[in-house]
Amino acid sequence: MTDDSLTRLLAMLDDLDADVDATIDLADEVATHGGPELRPRLEAELSRAVTERNGYARELLGGVLAGVAGPAVLPVLVRASAVDLGDDQDGLATEIVDLVQADPAAARTLLQPLTHDDDLTVAHRADWALRFAP
Repeated sequence: MTDDSLTRLLAMLDDLDADVDATIDLADEVATHGGPELRPRLEAELSRAVTERNGYARELLGGVLAGVAGPAVLPVLVRASAVDLGDDQDGLATEIVDLVQADPAAARTLLQPLTHDDDLTVAHRADWALRFAP
């Protein structure tokens, strides 16, 4: 997977007239076939989506990031989900739960420190996520 697909996805997320189904299909493709080299760019774009209060982009990019990097990105996803954008976050919550359940030991290692974060919203969100570890 090259940066070309990710670049196309990001352009679609910025285009209010982009076809939603095509955008979701491309996000799924990048999540399935993308490699770890995409992680830094995805993390930066997820941060931008949160800063710009774009819940749609946060949901899709969170899923792509989870697919590309696995449980290692749990702290990034939890921090992104701790920001209230007024959306239901169903997709992002599902990604977090799936990653926690896929590797409970890694999830505990990565999320336990966040339960003591200075940002209480992050701490509560990390605690919530850890409840799904078997």
